[in-house]
Amino acid sequence: MGRQFGWLWAAYSVSAVGTYLAFDAFSVIAVVALHAGPSQVALLAAVGPAVGAVAAVPLGPWVEFRRKRPVMMAMDLVRFAALLTVPAAYALGGLGLGQLLAVSVIAAAADIAFNAASGAFMKSLVPAGRLLTAQARFESTNWTALVLGPPLGGAAIGLFGPVTTVAANAVSFLLSALGIRAGGGGEPRPERTGAERLRAADLLDGWRHILTSPALRPLFFNNLAANALIMVAMPPLAVLMLGPLGFAPWQYGLAFAAPCLGGLVGSRLARPLVARHGQHRVLRAAGALRAVWPLGLAFVRPGLPGLLLVMVLEFGVITCSAVYSPVYATRRLECTPDDRVARTLTAWSVTGKATTAALTALWGLLATLTGPRTAIAVAGTLLLATPLLLGRPTGRPSPASAPPSPVAPPLSR
Repeated sequence: MGRQFGWLWAAYSVSAVGTYLAFDAFSVIAVVALHAGPSQVALLAAVGPAVGAVAAVPLGPWVEFRRKRPVMMAMDLVRFAALLTVPAAYALGGLGLGQLLAVSVIAAAADIAFNAASGAFMKSLVPAGRLLTAQARFESTNWTALVLGPPLGGAAIGLFGPVTTVAANAVSFLLSALGIRAGGGGEPRPERTGAERLRAADLLDGWRHILTSPALRPLFFNNLAANALIMVAMPPLAVLMLGPLGFAPWQYGLAFAAPCLGGLVGSRLARPLVARHGQHRVLRAAGALRAVWPLGLAFVRPGLPGLLLVMVLEFGVITCSAVYSPVYATRRLECTPDDRVARTLTAWSVTGKATTAALTALWGLLATLTGPRTAIAVAGTLLLATPLLLGRPTGRPSPASAPPSPVAPPLSR
């Protein structure tokens, strides 16, 4: 798909490996180096991404009318600089929870801006007929990094100390910026539609486009609900497996690392399945199938049978999700006009992160009041209804450009 796409893919690959090497690194640093308690670790894990998502809201309109490659490189460099302060402060003996929280907020906001710019850039770079191929390659790379990254990161922390993986992640963003720059190629400056200056009403443009699009609205609500309900079951499951069921930490890690191979399988199946059965059928089937597995996690028992059950259920969820994700991401780009991609992707991402953070906190309270199994079962039961949100096939891919936005409100991923 061309030299520029090759460099973009390479940049994504190196930053994905860095991200998963540092998977949950801030929590490890908080516990091991700063001796933080459970409430402080939970605060760090939830508040940083949530505040970062809110801080990213104005970035959608800002990214939309700028060249995307410079924005992507800038966001990589912001993440590089922010993350590098952690090992620097640790070496000087001045690292604290406040700094970890601030870096988490900056990184989360930069992630959202980068993803919005990269989605818009990919749509302009890749021919329409190859978008699904491109998305499937990124999905496959993501799952490969997830299989390899956490075990290697854990080994690196054990050998070289708690901030090692954060330093490696920082360097990966620098290499990503260099890779995007190496791709070269011209990029015209997007023309601004509507008012010349950013208005408060512009912040809503992405959400307006999503909610008024018959094609995007069902995808949005399905993705929002399914992702959140899958994720909220993870903390209660960790408490259940590492507490009453007596699984060792390495067994818990294996239960979630090995099934990630299903991501490689699913991402390879996405394109042939769409070619054979059509986009909407694959979305509905994969969306329905990924919803049936998590309920089984409420019935996990001790020992090898319980471990195998978790691995089978997670393999099923991940394989179906890896089929669904590139198809839905392609559909989302196809149904979004070129001059609204960044705002739409920003709105999508901000809403997803905020919803998952809020529901994770709520499910933590539910697990405290009713027990981990009940919380997992409630999430799994509600998840079974999410395929209904996909509805019937509606909407057509957007033309290359849309008419100017109306004078009133308009937003992002």
